[in-house]
Amino acid sequence: MTAAMYVPTFYVKQKFAMISNRYELLAANPDGSFGDLLGFAEQKKMAFKEQVTFYLDPAKTRPVFGFKARSVMELSAGYDVTDEAGNQIGFFKKDFGASLMRSTYRLEGPGYTGTGQERSQAVALVRRFVNLPLPIHFDYVDAGGAPLMSVERQGGIKDKYTVRVPDQRVDFRVAAAVAVAMDAMMDR
Repeated sequence: MTAAMYVPTFYVKQKFAMISNRYELLAANPDGSFGDLLGFAEQKKMAFKEQVTFYLDPAKTRPVFGFKARSVMELSAGYDVTDEAGNQIGFFKKDFGASLMRSTYRLEGPGYTGTGQERSQAVALVRRFVNLPLPIHFDYVDAGGAPLMSVERQGGIKDKYTVRVPDQRVDFRVAAAVAVAMDAMMDR
């Protein structure tokens, strides 16, 4: 089964803003360079109930998908990913118990469930004590251990992520929501 919106590789670029995090979703050209704009999101820092809407463009002319926390106060409640009409197309949440040593997330979508975890235990431990722009890589696998997606952050002042989605069941909108949420949850 192939997702309604499947994109095998794309980029997430964070744009600097004082009171919000801004993200551009960009296609990956065959040569690895940035391609067309696939979407734009803005997340208010320190929002009481986490909700992020993705738009067609920075002018916010048309909302196309989003994610929203299920609960205001419960840290492990999780987030629903919804399409343009508000229909749920995926779900993710941080596994706080497993994340003490290495950040871990749970991911669900039509036809799959999976777990994502920081690739390097050493980087995970250093990151907890020092705020440096370290490269952070997350790998998501399904219940059988097959790769679902990966999110790789390149070190630098402005965050840039490469998102690879080898599993065609994972919708682009779910992968993009997870990548942006991970950045926001790590308070980058």
